[in-house]
Amino acid sequence: MAKIIGMEVLDVRFPTSKELDGSDAMNPDPDYSAAYVVLHADEGPDGYGLAFTIGRGNDVQAAAIRALAPHVVGRDVPEDAAALGDLSRTLVGDSQFRWLGPEKGVAHMAVGAIVNAAWDLAARRAGLPVWRFAARMTPEELVSLVDFRYLTDALTEAEALDILRRAEPGRAERAKQLEEKGYRAYSTSPGWLGYADAKLVRLAEQAVADGFEMIKLKVGGNLEDDVRRMKLARETVGQDVRIAVDANQRWDVSAAVTWMTALAPYDPYWIEEPTSPDDVLGHAAIAKALAPIKIATGEHVQNRVIFKQLLQADAISVLQLDAARVGGFNENLAILLLAAKFGVPVCPHAGGVGLCELVRHLSMFDFVAVSGTDADRSIEWVDHLHEHFTDPAVVERGRYLAPTAPGFSARMHDATLRRFRFPDGPEWTETASE
Repeated sequence: MAKIIGMEVLDVRFPTSKELDGSDAMNPDPDYSAAYVVLHADEGPDGYGLAFTIGRGNDVQAAAIRALAPHVVGRDVPEDAAALGDLSRTLVGDSQFRWLGPEKGVAHMAVGAIVNAAWDLAARRAGLPVWRFAARMTPEELVSLVDFRYLTDALTEAEALDILRRAEPGRAERAKQLEEKGYRAYSTSPGWLGYADAKLVRLAEQAVADGFEMIKLKVGGNLEDDVRRMKLARETVGQDVRIAVDANQRWDVSAAVTWMTALAPYDPYWIEEPTSPDDVLGHAAIAKALAPIKIATGEHVQNRVIFKQLLQADAISVLQLDAARVGGFNENLAILLLAAKFGVPVCPHAGGVGLCELVRHLSMFDFVAVSGTDADRSIEWVDHLHEHFTDPAVVERGRYLAPTAPGFSARMHDATLRRFRFPDGPEWTETASE
């Protein structure tokens, strides 16, 4: 049996703050970064994963991942649901590490990076992309991956099995549909808060020309500016293209209602992260006050338990899971099952470093094996940093193409790792000497 003989963790950072790519009301100077994990096997391919952060946060994230190495090095290389479930339970169950969460924040993201790297490794050995590797598992195998602790008042194991069994018929047809037509995307690229009006208009026009049916604008810096930008965007794209807006947790409940009431004449499709991601009742109050504007959140929701409460409270009408925020593929499977139980569409958070690459697997797996539908669903698209990955996400005519290469698409080019490794890569040593 092949063994994991080493776990390498690299601090990789990109100077995106130079052009204000990724800028929003809460993060005006992001340097998109990744704590990058390589699971080295003694036979066959290695496995790759990452936790997306910005800038100095990567110091802490990389250290947290390294702290879990004793649970990983020396294990058999995972090849099936049983091994992937056991690894997840082992990492989450470390009591001393769990104390730092539990199951949230830097500690939980470290678990997720390793779990996703293990899925990448298992899928590479199987010769399949992760979305296909997972979609060929039986409902019983998939349910065995999920930790139902804290969920059974909303979703039981029996209910999860029923959801997965209902989706079994038609798996092959839906997989074929993805390979032929891809999966709907929406574009955030026009809407970064630091962009000038002319750049917003130019990129919005380009997004429509490229086939996107929805764009997204960052809001929350200044109300007068946001009204002007929203008006410009609506005039640019017309009435048939949806415009979502994203406040990145900027507001209290009352401010969210006031601000969105001012933007309402321009028909925003959803307001994303209107307040703290931990404030379930706040989201519920905003949803009630702003209906029919949809409420979306998820990229900073820390675990399946908060998602459960958001759904129970009718606090969100769009669920935005993140591939690297929670405990990896296993916990995201639990979140997909919760969304299917409550009938709420999943429109994942992407962008960042590698999130577009990773999350397309989750949405496509959901379509094939969990929800069985792509109605009212789309994946965020941000068009930067893809060139650094060996299996980059590709969007054509407003749709993600289905990945065909084995693995989870997290591997970066060796040249990228050399250039952007912090603090000794040339990108950073040359900047320091200027």
